[in-house]
Amino acid sequence: MRAEGVTEHQASGDRLRALIEEASQTIDRLTGWWFEPRWRRLRVDGRGTPSIEPPAPPIRLDRILIYGTELSRREEALYVRGAPVGPSFDAPLIRRTRGHFPRDPGSVELEGVFGYTEEDGTELGRTPLEIRRACILLVIRLLPRLGDIDAVDDARNRWRVIEERTRDQAIKFAPLARPGQLTGDTAIDDLLAGYMRPARLGAA
Repeated sequence: MRAEGVTEHQASGDRLRALIEEASQTIDRLTGWWFEPRWRRLRVDGRGTPSIEPPAPPIRLDRILIYGTELSRREEALYVRGAPVGPSFDAPLIRRTRGHFPRDPGSVELEGVFGYTEEDGTELGRTPLEIRRACILLVIRLLPRLGDIDAVDDARNRWRVIEERTRDQAIKFAPLARPGQLTGDTAIDDLLAGYMRPARLGAA
């Protein structure tokens, strides 16, 4: 954020870290994904088919348990569509090459590292650049302190300005509402639009 011109006067290091955390949590909540590697133990419903769709892209699968019994990875290869994601990624998938996952809610447990990251030549990948940009824009919108009403209003509505006339100070705003709004800021919403989690996936 310092590289983007945010000064110590505008926000201390501690406040900046807090704003970045708040913006990141907002993006996670709006998109349904998280965009960094996190170790998780996830419980998934089996569907009586060879495949399951985990609620987050697997980066590294440590263990798969069915009714508490570990599935041997030495005896059965798995097809895993996860992260770091490639250009054709649409949703995470784990498919068995032998047998089926039982048709039973919560019958499958997944342990490992999960998260929506993009390819950068490393094992874990990186936060997508568009997500990083959206986070920066959200932080800038959060920078004004709540007590500075004019600055808060300007930060939240600057994106809507389509015409300004300095002589009489007239300002023309774009319409506030549009279908599918996330944050209300089109610059941020357009960045997030390509990263929305499919509704069919289970809870993360």
